[in-house]
Amino acid sequence: METQSLWEHTLTFFPQYLATLKENASADATVAVIGASDGKFVLPLAAAGYRVIAIERDPFALHGGEVRLPGDTNAHAMGLIDRLKLEELYDRVEVMEEDFLQAESPETRCDAVWTSCSWHYSANHHRPLADFVARMQSLVRVGGLFGAEFMMPVEQRHCFVEHYTSPEKLGSWFATNWDVLLTLRTNEFTERPHVGQFQDHTHRMGLLLAARTSK
Repeated sequence: METQSLWEHTLTFFPQYLATLKENASADATVAVIGASDGKFVLPLAAAGYRVIAIERDPFALHGGEVRLPGDTNAHAMGLIDRLKLEELYDRVEVMEEDFLQAESPETRCDAVWTSCSWHYSANHHRPLADFVARMQSLVRVGGLFGAEFMMPVEQRHCFVEHYTSPEKLGSWFATNWDVLLTLRTNEFTERPHVGQFQDHTHRMGLLLAARTSK
């Protein structure tokens, strides 16, 4: 890739998701990315040959603009749309500038969905986690793949917010009509400063991958 996401160096389980997708989906499968941001996951999926539906409501993530970086420096960040055009991948991606829970569903169900640490943001805490999970599940066809990586509790305050969850708790929504393929978790780890967080900080992350077995 000629361009680079602002989130390029943050930890992710995406390689495990991509490997599972290759094992379970056709080479031209349709993948919905919920919380597409500036394309950290959208561009690699499109470059690999998948058709991608990118759902993102943040104008800055989509269109770019001036951003403050660690080290108290300012820069112009490229948004998802310009990155897709520069990488000549725009025709492989349908960009939906909408709130995920209010967006129209695709005409047909997708072969896979993916989200990365999207529902733990405080702006989403007034909406039940079950709404996010159920809506994501509804997009997946029978035989399709659900993938989510998410923040787990680290601080005491996180324990009172259901959006900081665990593979076990998240897995309770996959007891019927789904086959859980993989769950992973990290220990606490220190992440270096990045956009929006200018100090070293501590995270714990989890992953759940599941295949839809029936309607």
